[in-house]
Amino acid sequence: MAAAFDVQAFVKDLRTRKDYVDACLRKYMPAEIAYPPVIHQAMHYALFNGGKRLRPMLVLEGAQIAGGSTASVERTACALEFIHTYSLVHDDLPAMDDDDYRRGQLTCHKVFGEANAILTGDALLTAAFGLIADNAGVDDIEARNVALVIKLVAKAAGSQGMIGGQVLDLEAEHKSIDFEQLKVLQRLKTAELFRAALLAGAMLHNLPGPGVAALEQYAEKFGLVFQITDDILDVEGDFTVLGKPVGSDVRNDKNTYPSLFGLDTAKKMAQENAGACIEALNVFGPEADFLRGLAFYVVSRKS
Repeated sequence: MAAAFDVQAFVKDLRTRKDYVDACLRKYMPAEIAYPPVIHQAMHYALFNGGKRLRPMLVLEGAQIAGGSTASVERTACALEFIHTYSLVHDDLPAMDDDDYRRGQLTCHKVFGEANAILTGDALLTAAFGLIADNAGVDDIEARNVALVIKLVAKAAGSQGMIGGQVLDLEAEHKSIDFEQLKVLQRLKTAELFRAALLAGAMLHNLPGPGVAALEQYAEKFGLVFQITDDILDVEGDFTVLGKPVGSDVRNDKNTYPSLFGLDTAKKMAQENAGACIEALNVFGPEADFLRGLAFYVVSRKS
């Protein structure tokens, strides 16, 4: 796979997939003019100001690997992006990371005010679970599987997942933590939602146990690759490419892989974990090539 990996072709495929996800998001998001308009305008602003759409792509890919169609899990794919977007809106608030820019534009609270930004995040999170529930019966997807996915996503996004990771991140500011503590923090904050996204699509279409285990292993390593790369970009990234200020981790005295190990070692760790992602997919054939390519792509990303 490594020798044959065509970066340009993969980027083109990624754009096509992103366009598809964006179209799905517009289909399932209430119109901006829906009443009351200010909350729906803020939701649109937060959701449609860029973004890689990796989490919904993972939902779609999990379904395809399990033999299902992308159309059958559109709602759940959109739900994962709703949840991710809500977390960014809240992370940017003054009480959290206090960021003024996200994806090259003013953050939600800078445009709509802090109160509306909080409510925007709340609305996106609430809408997400309604979308997942609506997946029952689509292409014969079983209600039991939908219930399992709701439980999976709720845990990944909640106090034992993403929110728990954010709490640990805030608590660790201005403190020194060790490697094991950092791994737990980043697994909860980042990897758990990637894991839930990939497994959700697969579970809705009854992927057998060995396949689910392989996807779990991939997602755990993928989340680590993504977070290490994110930490690296905060040190040596370019605002004009990233669309957000660099150096915020240093300003907030956050524990990151570069701060614990240095840039060179952090880059090596990202490469090693990308390799582990590929190895985790050995139980699959060409149907998992997108996931293999994604690991290569993310470790070398500039934004």
